[in-house]
Amino acid sequence: MARYPEIEPYDHGMLDVGDGNHVYWETSGNPQGKPALVLHGGPGSSAGPNLRRYFDPAAYRIVLLDQRGAGRSLPPASDPATDMSVNTTAHLMADLERLRAHLGIERWLVWGVSWGSALGLRYAQTHPGVVSELVLTGVATGSNAEVALLTRGLGTVFPEAHERFLAGLPADERHGNLAAAYNRLLESPDPEVRERAALAWTDWETATIPAPPGSVERFRDPVYRLGFARTVTHYWGNDHFLGDGEGRDNDDGVVLRDAHLLKGIPGTLVQGSLDFGNLLGTVWRLHHAWPGSELVIVDDGGHDTGTAGDDALLAATDRYARRRG
Repeated sequence: MARYPEIEPYDHGMLDVGDGNHVYWETSGNPQGKPALVLHGGPGSSAGPNLRRYFDPAAYRIVLLDQRGAGRSLPPASDPATDMSVNTTAHLMADLERLRAHLGIERWLVWGVSWGSALGLRYAQTHPGVVSELVLTGVATGSNAEVALLTRGLGTVFPEAHERFLAGLPADERHGNLAAAYNRLLESPDPEVRERAALAWTDWETATIPAPPGSVERFRDPVYRLGFARTVTHYWGNDHFLGDGEGRDNDDGVVLRDAHLLKGIPGTLVQGSLDFGNLLGTVWRLHHAWPGSELVIVDDGGHDTGTAGDDALLAATDRYARRRG
């Protein structure tokens, strides 16, 4: 099953969400169709046009946005003067609610990839009345266990690349939270320190997460690379801002812990069998703790599930297009 043809937005804008931030949004497809919100990954990536193609444009009103500091949203995270203290999960969810009100949408399907799946899950748990369905792929839940796996645990699988990754940090910073340590370098007033840290971070990511060529190519842009690395490490180094705010960490996984709150929201999880996140069993546990969810495992698929994953995602959005509830 091929993705739907390329289409152009019929409307777009910059939404003032406060704190000096303006979030880029666009709508495409059928203005009278079923609303669907698309959440990109990263954190710090952007909403590319191919994401629209997972939806039947005759059936859906497709809403894309670039999250705070990412893509076309302003100010960009690549600018060292941008205040990252007002870029947290709570801020992003508030932005989604502002955008929903701005567009006059009562409820919408939420589609998320990678970090976008974690954001979508937490949004649905805290705003269940506005989420009609969830479609998630490359599933993440924002737990400390996931961060530890991706920054340190995979070192035994990719030892040479991990040695280079550690070498990018001062010797006394190599034993704690590696994402937080890199974030400190990315907040340095020295532009050369920031650039070296951004390159080391994205080199590690491309070594461990096989992705389509376009995803790797974007890291060649030093501006994109800096904004992406700064945002990812800001979130990963701070429990994805999913903690309770009282100093207790997120190691138990608040999203997984609260999976029961998704009861009543149908959902589809599309996961590659070779996605390294599967080493923790998180997606399997999420599916079994979430009444009404379905789990589609794509054999030999990685974080990007390829053609077979696309088929499953399209089947889900086509099925949910017919659902009015």
